[in-house]
Amino acid sequence: MALDNQNSNIASLHRKDDNSLSIREAPRNIEAEQGLLGAILVNNRAFEKVGDFLSAEHFLDPAHGRIFESCRRLIERGQIANPITLKSLFDQDEALQVAGGAQYLVSLAASVVTVINADDYGKAIKDCFLRRELIELGEQVVNEAYTHTIELPATQQIELAEGKLFSLAETDNIDGGLQDFNSALIESIKMAEAAYKRDGGLAGVSSGFNDLDRQLGGFHPSDLLILAGRPAMGKTALATNIAFNVAAKHNKGTSTDKLSVAFFSLEMSAEQLATRILSENTNISSEKIRRGELSSNDFQKLVQSSQEIDSALLFIDDTPAITVSTLRTRARRLKRQHGLSLIVVDYLQLMRPSISDRADNRVQEVSMITQGLKAIAKELDVPVLALSQLSRAVEQREDKKPVLADLRESGSIEQDADVVMFVFREEYYLDKAEPVQRPEEGDERYHERHDKWMDLRNKVHGKAEVIIGKQRHGPTGTVTMHFDGATTRFSDFITEERLPDRRQ
Repeated sequence: MALDNQNSNIASLHRKDDNSLSIREAPRNIEAEQGLLGAILVNNRAFEKVGDFLSAEHFLDPAHGRIFESCRRLIERGQIANPITLKSLFDQDEALQVAGGAQYLVSLAASVVTVINADDYGKAIKDCFLRRELIELGEQVVNEAYTHTIELPATQQIELAEGKLFSLAETDNIDGGLQDFNSALIESIKMAEAAYKRDGGLAGVSSGFNDLDRQLGGFHPSDLLILAGRPAMGKTALATNIAFNVAAKHNKGTSTDKLSVAFFSLEMSAEQLATRILSENTNISSEKIRRGELSSNDFQKLVQSSQEIDSALLFIDDTPAITVSTLRTRARRLKRQHGLSLIVVDYLQLMRPSISDRADNRVQEVSMITQGLKAIAKELDVPVLALSQLSRAVEQREDKKPVLADLRESGSIEQDADVVMFVFREEYYLDKAEPVQRPEEGDERYHERHDKWMDLRNKVHGKAEVIIGKQRHGPTGTVTMHFDGATTRFSDFITEERLPDRRQ
């Protein structure tokens, strides 16, 4: 009679009306937990179906989690996990005695009907765990939103909440793991077919430069590409050219997908980048645009060009010292809203690792940043082009051409990158090395030296080299390009052999 009254009182709490309470239990599936553990105890091969995505923390009942962890340890040691081998665990652990002792293991194994559904049980347990984590995360977001602090404004709270939400999504890796070679082979054939049907036969995103695309095969999805160089070599200019080429190409409908480009500029403002793009497209010096030294014709060209390129799918984020987690959150959001074909970061030494990551020195920080960028490329399945500074060692050598060892914190950058490219302009160094007449030197000797310098400078005038120092998917080498310093514009280099024949 008392039990009936108690059940009646509990049921009344679940009635939803204006004068009663509603109690909701956390998502759980105790039957699935018991069924999975029983299946493992009867046949340890059932563990193979869930071991790659399920862990002890995913069980609601702590006793079930400890049983699962004990089974895992025994199985990984090559031993058998059953009620007999686990009996000593229950005998020594008082907390497990509450569940029923060793007899509880026997009842779990005896209640199993089949082990075929072990993976379904595991997915149900993982699903309940994720739902519980969502509820807890929602409570944290609500509590933090009620807390007003200067250090944590609402916009930053939103970014942190998004980061936690996507981190939770990353734990659901049920679909990962090993795949048979036949499946991988089919995907490879599909990629080759897409490249065959695509103009130019590129397997990745076109940079807009024919020679560079021919050497790299385009920018491949999930690749981390490093573009490095000393100051004034044109790293940002080349990256801006590539970003606009990709965004403008997709916008013109030359690709089947309308995809965007995310440009994270940690050094220059969005306005400065827009000025560079205007300069490149109008052939008007960016210096003239900044100073306002424009003729009426120049101004008309600027207005016309802005109307032609304003719909390019290029999105610029000029947040200084952005963290890897914030960059990941904003890139995910952009892909969800507009699609995404390329991410550009200018430049990685100005980034910070995620708030949760701590490093003892700068080398470890850069390693965390490059690993984070590579993870973003794989997760979003897009190429990430990250700019990098070079060490001053280049300036101390007679041969100024950079090599992999010149990368700042080169170990982690070189290791994590799929492609490493260097921008090199010999013209820059020759301009700084113009001969000056020495006091003891005669005019003839000086003019001889100056003429040799002029010959060298004329040979490299307007030339830039993109040195590919590392490429996982293809050969290394050097691509010669043309560079216009006034408009910071790169273009394909046309040799005399490639010029059309002149009519006599």
